[in-house]
Amino acid sequence: MTDALSRHILFLNWRDTRHPEGGGSEVYIERVAAEMAARGHRSTILCQAYAGAPAEETGPDGVRVVRRGGRHTVYLFAALVYLAGALGLGPLAGRRLGRPDLIVDVCNGLPFLSRVWARRPVIALVHHVHREQWRVIFGPVPARIGWWIESRLAVRLYRTCPYVTVSESSRGELVGLGVDAGRITVIRNGTPAAVGAPAARTEYPSLLVLGRLVPHKRVELALRATALLSLEMPTLQLTVAGQGWWEAPLRRLAADLGIADRVRFTGFVSEEDKHGLLCRSWVAVTPSIKEGWGLTIVEAAAHGTPSVAFRSAGGVCEAIVDGRTGVLVDDELQFLKAVRRFLRDADRRAEMGRAAREYARGFTWDASATAFAAVVADAVAGDLPAGSRPRDQRVP
Repeated sequence: MTDALSRHILFLNWRDTRHPEGGGSEVYIERVAAEMAARGHRSTILCQAYAGAPAEETGPDGVRVVRRGGRHTVYLFAALVYLAGALGLGPLAGRRLGRPDLIVDVCNGLPFLSRVWARRPVIALVHHVHREQWRVIFGPVPARIGWWIESRLAVRLYRTCPYVTVSESSRGELVGLGVDAGRITVIRNGTPAAVGAPAARTEYPSLLVLGRLVPHKRVELALRATALLSLEMPTLQLTVAGQGWWEAPLRRLAADLGIADRVRFTGFVSEEDKHGLLCRSWVAVTPSIKEGWGLTIVEAAAHGTPSVAFRSAGGVCEAIVDGRTGVLVDDELQFLKAVRRFLRDADRRAEMGRAAREYARGFTWDASATAFAAVVADAVAGDLPAGSRPRDQRVP
C-alpha cells in the first residue's frame, strides 16, 4: 500500500471555481483537495478547459489543476488523460500526472465512468441527486437519458465504491436510488473564512441572492417578491450576485416587473466584494429548487445574515435550523411572507443572525478534510467501515 503521506488523489470534476459557471460544488472540491495537499497528499483536479484559463497550473495551495475538453467532452478527455498518464504518453496526460493512487469521481448529474476505464480505487462524490434539474434544464428526451444514467447506470457501476455526500438529505436520496447506506459517508462543507473588515447593514431594506444564474436557482422568485414588497417598502433593493447564462432572461423579467431600478446584477464578485454584500444585506434568499448543502446559506450565516429557503430543496434543511438561524418555506406565498416578516422585524433579524453566526462556526474545512482523509485511507486499503458511520459530521 502506498504510504499515507505520498498518495496521489485525482479529482475528476466538471468545472473549477474560476469557470464562469463554477459554484459551491467546485468550492467544496478545491477546498478538500487543498486540505489533502496540506496533509501531505498530492492533489490533482482534472476539469474542463475554458477561455482564458491555462491548460495546467499549480496554485499556492499545492493543488494542480489540469484542464482538458469542453462542457461535454471533458468526460472523454478525463479517460484519455488518465490512460495517457498511466502509460507515460506525454503532453496529453499533463505534466507529471502519472498514475494516481485513488480517483474521486464527482457526479454532477453525469459521472465520469472512471470505474470502467481506471483500475484504481474510486470514491463516488455526489453533492445531490439531480432528479428535478434534468426536467428544468433539458428537453424531455435528454432529461430522461440523463436521469437514467444518474439513477440507474451510475448506481450499478459504482455499487462497490464508497460514496461521499454533503448532507443527510442527499444520503437519503442516494439510498432511495439503491446505493447501500453503509457505503455513504456524509462530509459537510466547511464555512469559508470572512475576507475583509466588518461592514454596517444598509440603511434601506436589502435582499441578496448569491449564486450561479441558471434556471434551477429560481431567482425569478426573488424578483417577484421584490416587486410585490416594494409596493409597501419603496426603498427595497435586491442584489443578484453571480453570473451565468440565465442572466439575460432575469434582467428582462426585472424590467417587465418594473423593478429594474431596484435590482442590481453584479456579475462575478470577488471574495472581498462577497464579504461586503453578506455583511450589508438584511436577508439572504435561496429560492433554488435543489441544493446538496447550501454553502451560500452558511456563508451568509457566518456574517450574521439569516436566510430564507425552500424545505423541498434538500440539503438546505441542514444548512438552516428552521426558526433559529433562518426560515424554511413550502411555497412561493410562504416565501413572500417569510421575507416580508424579516424585513419588518429588526429584532428577529438580529436574533436569528446571532444564532446563525454561532451555527456556522460548527462547520470547518479542517473537520471536513479529516473525515475525507479517513475515507481515502479506507478506500486505498479496500476497507469499508460499517455500522454507525462515526466519521459522519454531526450537525452542531
